[in-house]
Amino acid sequence: MTEESTPGSFCPAPDAATLARLEAILKNPAYRRADRDPDWIDSPEMRGARLLLEYTKPQVTFARMGVNSTVVLFGGTRIVEECKAQEKLAAAQSAAEKNPGDEELRLRVRRAEKILEKSRYYEVAREFAHMVSLEYQGVDQRDMVVVTGGGPGVMEAGNRGAFEAGRKSIGLNITLPHEQAPNSFITPELCFQFRYFALRKMHFLAAAKALVAFPGGFGTLDELFETLCLVQTKIIEPVPIILVGEKFWRRVFDADYLLEEGVIDPEDLRLFSFAETAEEIRKTIIDFYKGTDDPFSGPGPYMSAM
Repeated sequence: MTEESTPGSFCPAPDAATLARLEAILKNPAYRRADRDPDWIDSPEMRGARLLLEYTKPQVTFARMGVNSTVVLFGGTRIVEECKAQEKLAAAQSAAEKNPGDEELRLRVRRAEKILEKSRYYEVAREFAHMVSLEYQGVDQRDMVVVTGGGPGVMEAGNRGAFEAGRKSIGLNITLPHEQAPNSFITPELCFQFRYFALRKMHFLAAAKALVAFPGGFGTLDELFETLCLVQTKIIEPVPIILVGEKFWRRVFDADYLLEEGVIDPEDLRLFSFAETAEEIRKTIIDFYKGTDDPFSGPGPYMSAM
């Protein structure tokens, strides 16, 4: 028996090859705990789990924060408050004056003038959000909480109105190729970032008791038409769908033409209404629920249908 194998003697320290093998094991992605492995979580095979996470996190947070019902505000990111719209118009005019033959610069001036005209909707959204937040939120009450897409423009106006009322509001932001930071007026505990548009859309309507659509682009139209379709097909119970700015919406969305063409029914024209002011929006919502007991508590129509 050698001295090294004598009972009670010390074993030799691991050699370099042993240490290298162990290090390779510890550093390999396979050894990461599954819930702490970003590459695995981000893999195509885990898409279902990611969808579940995006469904669950906001729902649990809303419950913990006592959010009973919401009112959704949609609208264009480019519709900013008047002072900013004036600044953009002045910059466009200055550029056009320096290059009088540039047709594209003249078009930018006209578009900036249009945005300045619509900047009043920023104030309407801000006023309505302030009004509804004061009326339906209190120390132990979280009804008709304003929810927006979390970005600039009309979305900022909605969150800002609630903030200036000293009340909470929700922002459902989305990961985009050109990153969109959330506006600063959202309640921090109620600001979420989504990967999937589908889950974001679901959370917009999950607790919604009304949808208010201000002038906007493709994103606004997407959310509006999806809600109209859900109500039209009776997937969800009707909610007041209010289009703010009748002149804009009559041109963008010619429902009368759709009826003339036979692709919708006469009753489909009653799925939405128009408004111009914050008070008109408020009155439309109240009139819609008149005679209903406690209309602004409990789950929204989308969550009830699931």
